[in-house]
Amino acid sequence: MLGFLTARRAGLDDPLRLRRAESTRRVLGLQLNPDRDVDRIHGNGINTIDIEAVEGRYMLSGGADGVIVIYDLENFSGKLQYSCKAVCTVGRSSRYVHKFSVETVQWYPYDTGMFVSSSFDKTMKVWDTETLKPAEVFQFEGNVYCHHLSPIARKHSLIAVGTTNPKIQLCDLKSGSRIHILQGHRAEVLSVRWSPRYEHILATASADSKVKVWDVRRASGSLFTLDQHNGDKSKASSEAVNTAHNGRVNGLCFTGDGLYLLTTGTDDRMRLWNSATGENTLVNYGKVCNESRKRLQFTVSRGCSPEFVFVPCGSSVAVYTLHTGELVTMLRGHYNSVDCCEFHPDYQEVYSGGKDCNILAWVPVLRPSDVEEDSDHEVKGAAGQSSVNPAFQDAWSSDED
Repeated sequence: MLGFLTARRAGLDDPLRLRRAESTRRVLGLQLNPDRDVDRIHGNGINTIDIEAVEGRYMLSGGADGVIVIYDLENFSGKLQYSCKAVCTVGRSSRYVHKFSVETVQWYPYDTGMFVSSSFDKTMKVWDTETLKPAEVFQFEGNVYCHHLSPIARKHSLIAVGTTNPKIQLCDLKSGSRIHILQGHRAEVLSVRWSPRYEHILATASADSKVKVWDVRRASGSLFTLDQHNGDKSKASSEAVNTAHNGRVNGLCFTGDGLYLLTTGTDDRMRLWNSATGENTLVNYGKVCNESRKRLQFTVSRGCSPEFVFVPCGSSVAVYTLHTGELVTMLRGHYNSVDCCEFHPDYQEVYSGGKDCNILAWVPVLRPSDVEEDSDHEVKGAAGQSSVNPAFQDAWSSDED
């Protein structure tokens, strides 16, 4: 740490290098925090969670019981041990509650005064956070598996929606109407994600084993369909041509810079794609257990070097290095299947929810003090000298010499 600070002060290091190094150290030190509880409100499994990006303080959760909960993650007690309290709840007693399982919840990217939820009751609701009443309700013909608002859009306010219908619906927040459909899939759409780099680029994943990338300004169909074999016809059987997985594709996630797209499928595989060209990077993550028939919510770290992927794997959360595929660790704590996890970029924390009705907080372990006992200095003095960057070693001669 002192070496980083000295190099930064001397102008030898990039300003972000210390931040990346510390963020990486914190992610590698993630552990289940016994001192932090999240109020247990849901009476059934938790399908989806989302942390707002404005303050990084409030978290949404949606469950199979149709209930939506807003938590305050801030610790106002000043004590090491505290609970993340449920600030407000759209419970079963509310007349506006979803009748069936809530599949996706998402904060409005620019303001905590609004959030969006979608459910198996064939509706998507736009909520006023203050009143906990829906300001707009979109009705669909089939169950809604997923929806997504662009985190960066300035020129449009579209919500992409995936349902049991193979057509992707685009709903406009400003007009309150469905304005466009995207046709190309042949089975239900299980996941949709807008690019965090280009506001008109949308990725969609379906039970037809395909992942398509769209530019919603074009009327001529998708830009391209991801092919796990990169166009090599000799490796692909006739039914596997232009498929991203050999099974249902139920998870999508862009990296923070939008340059890469991750997909997960029921073939127990996770793949990393170049989002600009659609090329499979062929990173081998090994077997990634995936038995979910619905959308699987996984996440990627931001601000680390290298970046990490957090993906539900049975009753654990598997942590992989993004570009090498190396399994770093397994976060174990749930006693039933994990369905969703979310990364908090401000504090390098991970929150996960599962069928055990619990939300668990995975928090970096505290850095040990740099101040050591005198006896430790004597023992480790020689080792410490050799580990210091030569650029920062004291080259002055002492008076005794």
